[in-house]
Amino acid sequence: MTCILFVDDEPKVLESLRRSLRAYRRDWTMAFCEGAEQALQTLSSEPFDVIVSDLQMPGMDGAELLTRVRDLYPDMVRIVLSRHSEQEKILSAVGPAHQYLSKPCNPDFLYKTVARACSLNKRMNNPQLKSLVSQMDSLPSLPDIYLEIVEELRSAESSVDRVGTLISRDISMTAKVLQLVNSSFFGLPAHVNDAHHAAALLGLNTLKPLVLTASIFRQLEESRVSQAFLEKILSHSLAVAGVAKQLVKAEELDRDTIDNTFIAGALHDVGKIVLADNFGRDYTVLCHKAKAQQTPIVELEIEKFGASHADVGGYLLSLWGLPQDILEAVAFHHDPANSVDEQFTPLSAVHIANVFNEQQSTAPELDSTAEYLLDQTYLAKIGLSCRVETWQSIAEECAEPV
Repeated sequence: MTCILFVDDEPKVLESLRRSLRAYRRDWTMAFCEGAEQALQTLSSEPFDVIVSDLQMPGMDGAELLTRVRDLYPDMVRIVLSRHSEQEKILSAVGPAHQYLSKPCNPDFLYKTVARACSLNKRMNNPQLKSLVSQMDSLPSLPDIYLEIVEELRSAESSVDRVGTLISRDISMTAKVLQLVNSSFFGLPAHVNDAHHAAALLGLNTLKPLVLTASIFRQLEESRVSQAFLEKILSHSLAVAGVAKQLVKAEELDRDTIDNTFIAGALHDVGKIVLADNFGRDYTVLCHKAKAQQTPIVELEIEKFGASHADVGGYLLSLWGLPQDILEAVAFHHDPANSVDEQFTPLSAVHIANVFNEQQSTAPELDSTAEYLLDQTYLAKIGLSCRVETWQSIAEECAEPV
C-alpha cells in the first residue's frame, strides 16, 4: 500500500479529494490535513510515501511545507497541487517539489502520476542513496553552456530558439526542463519532441525567472563532477540517442515513440551524473576500477551503493514525472530482460544503441567493454533476435563521419 498525505487549507477541497479518490482505497492509504502545521504533526507520528500539497495556504505555505518535508523526510515524493493563477508561487516550489499538478486534477491522472513517481522504488535498495536522490532538485551543467544561457536570458534580445539550442546540448538542463514541461501545472501539451521543443513551450517569460531567480540550473563548480567526466557522458549519451532514434525509425514506430526514444537515449546515463555529484572521487575511482578489472560498472555500483546508475537515473526521472517509456529505458538499459517489455520499445532501442556504441569505441573511457553485450534473453522475449545484423548496420552508418 502507498501511503499518501493530502494537504490543503480548504476543508471543501479536502472533502472533494476524499470523495473522488475512494476508488483507489485498495492501493492507497490516505490522510487529509487542513494546513501545514497539522500536516507536520501527522508526519511526525506516522510514515508516508507521498505528500500532495496546495501552495497558497495561510501561515506556512506549500513551498515552505515541502521544503521542511524535504529536509525531515527526504525520501518522500513531494507533489504540488495548485491553481494556474498561482503560477508566480510555483517559483518558490520548484526546488522542494518533484512534480506540479494543476487544480482541478482528474483522479485517474493523479493516480497515474503517483504510480509513476513510485514505480522504480524497488530498484533502490539503499535507503541513504534513495534519500540523496530524492533531495536533488538540479544537476550540474557544463560551465560554458551555463554561462551562455544565463547571458542569453539576461540579454534584451534573448531568443527562445537560442536558449532551446543551448539546453539541448546539456544533459542536466535537458532533464530539468523536461521535468517542468511534463507537469500539468503549465498547461502544456503532453507530448514533447525534445529539449529544444520543451524550452519553446515554456517560453522566455517562464524560463527567465526559473533560471535567473529560481536557479533551476546549477553550475558545475558547485558540484563534485569533473568537466571531463560530464563531457564524456554527454558525448556518449548523444551518440546513443542518435542511433536509438534511427533504430526506432527502422522498426517503423510512431512519431511520439521516436521522440521519446531520443530523449531516453540522451538521458540514459543521467544516473552517473547523480552518483558523481554525490560521491565525487569515490565514484571516479569506481569507474577506473571497472575499466582496469574489466568488470561491469553496474556490478561495482550495486556492490558499493546498493543500486546501479541505471536504477538511480530511472528513480530520479520517475520523481520528476517523465513519461513511463523514458523511465523504463533509463532504468533497464543494462538489464532489459527484467522489464515487462514484450515488443520493441524505446528501451529496446536504447539498450541496443548503448551496446553498439561501446563496442565501436576503441578505448572506452567510462566503463569496461565486458558488460556491453546484447541481452539475448530479452531479444528472444520480444521476438527480434533476427534483426541484430540490420541494427548493427544502422549503428555503423550513424558512426560514419558526415
